[in-house]
Amino acid sequence: MIRLLKSCFEFSFKAASAALFGILLLIAFALTSSMASQEFLGFFRYDYLLFYALIIQVCLLYLKLESWAEAKVIALFHLMAMVMEIFLTHPQIASWQYPQPAVFRILTVPLFAGFMYSAVGSFLARSLRLYRVSFEKLPHFFNMITLAVLSYINFMSKFFWPDIRLLLFAWSVIIFWRTKIHFQLQHHQIKLPLLPVLALLAFIIWIAENISTFYKIWLYPSQVDAWHMVGWGKLGSWYLLLLLSLVLVLKILGNRDEQGGWQLKDQ
Repeated sequence: MIRLLKSCFEFSFKAASAALFGILLLIAFALTSSMASQEFLGFFRYDYLLFYALIIQVCLLYLKLESWAEAKVIALFHLMAMVMEIFLTHPQIASWQYPQPAVFRILTVPLFAGFMYSAVGSFLARSLRLYRVSFEKLPHFFNMITLAVLSYINFMSKFFWPDIRLLLFAWSVIIFWRTKIHFQLQHHQIKLPLLPVLALLAFIIWIAENISTFYKIWLYPSQVDAWHMVGWGKLGSWYLLLLLSLVLVLKILGNRDEQGGWQLKDQ
């Protein structure tokens, strides 16, 4: 029983540590909500969130809580996210909006926005190391990367061509159905099917999204006049985004053998 309690504590502590970037961002969203659109010393709320996120990133690297290899993956994810954000917040698309001003922005997107996606990449990358994660029966990378690329394109192409997300969901279930993820703890090894883990993570991100929109970090069109919970349909979007980030992390930070086993590279 004592070993089990220790393992539960260890698992929870590592989960919180892996999610540190995201947790600190959510705290900042709440603490800065009173700033609204006010200017302070020539900058706005979104600008200060950018400075804050940069400080977090520097501290993680300086304290060696994050490796340079992990930072490179997160930076790539940040860049891809910004491209998607710029497209989806364009006035002719307007999937969502950033309602407050910012000095540091690209068109309709404040620069700090990419760090929200980076927090997801940071969580995945740090979890692999902290839990000494390995996989069994992982699909071939070509299959996974093709799925990830099509998911990324579909986020934007669905406004001009048929939305293929149902096909993407089915594809992901087919190729990951047999995939297992292993978590290493001091006294236990946890082995779980990958798909439920991804579904749970998508739900957690959906909760974080509700917190973010409540504090008006961004707003969907239906939330402009009065806030309400984000629709359950967004769970599917976060699931596909998780797949995209997971594939990037696995491809860059680890190696897959011919039998579908995956191990983290030495960093």
